[in-house]
Parts: sequence; structure tokens; C-alpha cells
Amino acid sequence: MRRLIAVGSVSGAPGVTTTALALAAAWPQGADGGVRPVVVEAGVWGGDLATRCGVPHTPGLLDVAAAARQPHPGSLLGAVTELPFGVRAVVAPAGRGACGEAVRVLAAGGGRRVLVGEEHDRGTVLLDVGRIGDGVEELLGTAEQVVLVTRGSPEALTHVYAHLLGLGDAARRFLLVVVGPCPYPAEEITQALGVEHAAFLPWDVKTAAVMRGQRRVALRTSGFRAPLLMAAAHLLGRRICGGDARADAQQQAGVVGQMRAALVQAPGEGSGA
Repeated sequence: MRRLIAVGSVSGAPGVTTTALALAAAWPQGADGGVRPVVVEAGVWGGDLATRCGVPHTPGLLDVAAAARQPHPGSLLGAVTELPFGVRAVVAPAGRGACGEAVRVLAAGGGRRVLVGEEHDRGTVLLDVGRIGDGVEELLGTAEQVVLVTRGSPEALTHVYAHLLGLGDAARRFLLVVVGPCPYPAEEITQALGVEHAAFLPWDVKTAAVMRGQRRVALRTSGFRAPLLMAAAHLLGRRICGGDARADAQQQAGVVGQMRAALVQAPGEGSGA
């Protein structure tokens, strides 16, 4: 069956959708038998990808929810759209009404059956839940792991700490991803927040523009001058898939060093996902 990974945040707009898309684009080729991941817009407030990338929102999330109510719901892949930069996604329309109900259906038995597929199905589903709050908790419970995206400021990390404090043992499913500049090393963050792993992703304006449909170029994860965001997302994907932790830690240190050398600047707190 497929692996379910949720991607969300607890405050602000730290770049949840960009993180999910970068993960999908940079997913290790040898993982999941070579099956490419699928990003599912699963936030209760609806999605942005249809408008951002100029693609129709049907088939999409609402079709998956409708199918999940049937005795034989069929395949998630029937609702997949190929985005211009080579990522497969199930997109959602904007607006809370129908999308909120669709997310509730996805968390139920029929919805989970569609997401994970049959026993022979392989691959990873990245659930972009947006901001974690009312309406997505049950869906988070269906995921094997939660990628919690945050900024690196003291205020943002304090919000993360407050959220994780009440989760108890469930917090072990959370992998913290810090986006943009951060004054603290990973070891200090993991000790202070009580999480097992913390990874870093840079703000990469050019790559983010590709994911917003503003530039149409191929997204590379290796080779000469591969974008830092893609290189870091590739390492994050390897960690989720259970890659070589020691080698990945060394490469991650190199990526963080490049981020600091480049003096990557984060956009304002109110900037988009």
C-alpha cells in the first residue's frame, strides 16, 4: 500500500505547499519502486494549485471524496493532474464549504482506502493540509508521519513547542522542517522542542516561482548548480524513505552551509504558502 505523509504548519505561512511540491519534485527516484509521489491538496479552506498553475480543479479532491462514499471507490490516480513542472497532484477548488467536507470524508475509512490504494499499490501520498487546526486532526491521524513546517524565528518555534507539548507520544510522528534563515542548529532545536529530527529548507525565490507557474523550467535535484531548495528537499525525501542517516546528515550540513553562505532571506511573515 501507499505511504501517507501529511505536511502542515501550526502558525503563519511558512511555505507548506511549496514544501510539499518540492518534496514531490525531488523525491528519490529509487524509492517506492520508482513510483512518483502524489500531492493531495487536503486543507479545509480549499486549494491554490488550480489557479496558481492554470489547471482545472476537476478531476480533483471533490471527486476523490465522492468516490470514497461508494462501495468500490476506485483509484486515487483517476483524480490526478500533471502540474507544469512535473509533479502529480490532486487539486482542490478554493473555498471552505465543499473542501471541508471532502477532508472529513478522506479521514474516514472509505477515504483512507482511496488514499492508500490496494495492497499491491506503491508510492507516497503527500497530504498538504495547510494550517493544522479544526477539521484536519482526524486526517493527520491517518498519516504515518507528519512533516511540520515552520519558520526559524523564536516566535515560530515557540508556537511549535506549544503545539507538540500536548501531543505526548504522538509527537514522535512529527518531523520538523525549518524554512528559511534560522539562528539555531538542528541539535539545539531537537533538544528544546523534544522532536527526534529537524531539517532545513532554504527560501529559493526562483524555484518557488516555477512552482507558482511563473517560470517554466525543469526542476533538477542534482548536477551543476542544482537549486538549493531541490537539493535540500531531496535529502528530506531520503530521510522520510529511510535513507542513509549518517550520509544524509553530512549532506544536510553542506546544504545548510550553502544556505548561510548565500545569505538566503525569508520573505515577510504574510507571504504565501
